[in-house]
Amino acid sequence: MTAPRGLRVVIMGVSGCGKSSVGEGLSLRLGIPYRDGDDLHPAANVEKMRAGQPLTDADRWPWLDRVAAVLAHNAPVIVGCSALRRTYRDRLRAGAGGPVVFVHLSGHRDLIAQRMSVRSGHYMPLSLLDSQLAALEPPGPDEAVTIDIDQPLAAIIATAAEGLHR
Repeated sequence: MTAPRGLRVVIMGVSGCGKSSVGEGLSLRLGIPYRDGDDLHPAANVEKMRAGQPLTDADRWPWLDRVAAVLAHNAPVIVGCSALRRTYRDRLRAGAGGPVVFVHLSGHRDLIAQRMSVRSGHYMPLSLLDSQLAALEPPGPDEAVTIDIDQPLAAIIATAAEGLHR
């Protein structure tokens, strides 16, 4: 399966939902680069989250602008980015320089918490999951392909790839 020229994909959802795993798998399947939005956070954001403090909109705007710049200048590309609120997704669309396809990874809190509790080396603590879930404005079908994460990774990646071609 080849990716359309100029394809811009955002794998979105709360921390621990599998954005990186799905993004990397989709990247291999489509043969286009994946960028982890976590790597685009300013150092101050990382330290704030590491300390267990939720980000504010003011913290997120510069980060979202960095993500939008990757979408604008590196298409075709897949980026993992929480994009929790519609206004954040609007900001990404406005700065992306072309259409953006959102793939929303959705799951129950208990499943996501379990996944977060076993991962290592990530700065986002489990204590921030509830603030992310509270901030999440799930996208409607007009805005994203939504995929339930309570299934094997290969099935999620296959569903995401199919959703990109609809």
